[in-house]
Amino acid sequence: MISRKVNSRTHPQDKDNDLTPTYGARLLNESIPRYELSEHEMLPRIAYSLIHDELMLDGNSRLNLATFVTTWMEPEARQLMMDTFDKNMIDKDEYPQTAEIETRCVNIIARLWHAHEEQDAIGTSTIGSSEAAMLCGMALKWRWRARMKAVGKTTDKPNLVMGINVQVCWEKFTRYWEIEPRYVPVEQGRYHLTAEEVTKYCDENTIGVITVLGSTFDGSYEPIKEISEALDQLQAEKGLDIPIHVDAASGGFVAPFIQPDIEWDFRVHRVVSINASGHKYGLVYPGVGWAVWRDQEALPEELIFKVNYLGGEMPTFTLNFSRPGNQIVAQYYNFLRLGREGYTRIQQACHDTALYLSGAIANMGPFELLSDGSELPVFAWKLKEEANFTLFDMSDRLRYSGWLVPAYTMPKNCEDLVVQRIVVKEGFSRDMADILLRDMHTALQYFASQPEHMKKEEGSHFAHL
Repeated sequence: MISRKVNSRTHPQDKDNDLTPTYGARLLNESIPRYELSEHEMLPRIAYSLIHDELMLDGNSRLNLATFVTTWMEPEARQLMMDTFDKNMIDKDEYPQTAEIETRCVNIIARLWHAHEEQDAIGTSTIGSSEAAMLCGMALKWRWRARMKAVGKTTDKPNLVMGINVQVCWEKFTRYWEIEPRYVPVEQGRYHLTAEEVTKYCDENTIGVITVLGSTFDGSYEPIKEISEALDQLQAEKGLDIPIHVDAASGGFVAPFIQPDIEWDFRVHRVVSINASGHKYGLVYPGVGWAVWRDQEALPEELIFKVNYLGGEMPTFTLNFSRPGNQIVAQYYNFLRLGREGYTRIQQACHDTALYLSGAIANMGPFELLSDGSELPVFAWKLKEEANFTLFDMSDRLRYSGWLVPAYTMPKNCEDLVVQRIVVKEGFSRDMADILLRDMHTALQYFASQPEHMKKEEGSHFAHL
């Protein structure tokens, strides 16, 4: 988020603008300012205690069923990350083995997504899938612009076609790079982009179509192969050759293992690039994403910088520069540690738990599923009919037990539809699912005992991350 400077004298939320340690106060003679640098240093254990105690007010990340982001890793992975916090990923010449590990990861992922051996797939690590998405979007724009210039046409009105269910990074991308976003709206019963809708929004200024393998709203996969076939038909009729980018932020590390027959990746000939989050179902702590292009033609050479840095020439395509190499090391640890068998076992366990949990919630009575977790291990539900509570109320009641289960409205055309959603990740066991179900039953009993309960019609801000 973007934070602003706080006026330490007039800040309305805190009459006391100082941090006052409790048990640490025995070792301090004065309080510590919150919003400006203290004049004096303190002992490491005091600084640790002050921060540690404040952070206890955060939610428990393991009970956060809103986030797609990994909240558990093995101790050995955590140790490797600690060992490599100080390695700057950009210093390829200084840390050549870390660079080699990045190359291995790109190769593993490219083959996982069926990059053809006879084609020179190319890829890079990023700070997350949002950066990866923007890099792939830039490549789409540059390729479109080159095509238009080659036939003497103007390049001042590029557009990008996508479902309105896309992650917010695409809204940022179109705004920052001055591209018209053409959002295909959802409607009751259809909550993502389809082949029937996509061609209605395409023209010669369309730089590409964004498809999503795992919508953040309900976990569903968009029919990428069918969308590609619809674009084939459009090309046959109007001569428009429009590429596809797949935002596989979550599904890119799920479908290859438990739904290998779904054709969504480089097996689909219009797919020119794919992004994914290593820190979602790639099972790494936050801070790593991946972008892979079908071949070198899909990534224009002018976007790649050759940087002479610390004695070596380094090709780079990134929006960031310095960043730690530890997340890439952790990704490689998972690839080595788990292999296909381990990833399949973990993702299948998440899938099975999602189906178990969604089935139990559907059988509770007042809820109706929008999705059941049979694609991504993510599902959403709504209230069947009017009740004396809303899903915002249910979200609040579950928070009393520590659970973070978001309630939110669907996008344009379905704004009146309020849903709740659960993301099942590694670390969320069947036993924890049973405890959640118990707490949901308890919440329903509470609402039943309070017929005059004042319903909550809106909730706190929730971002689809």
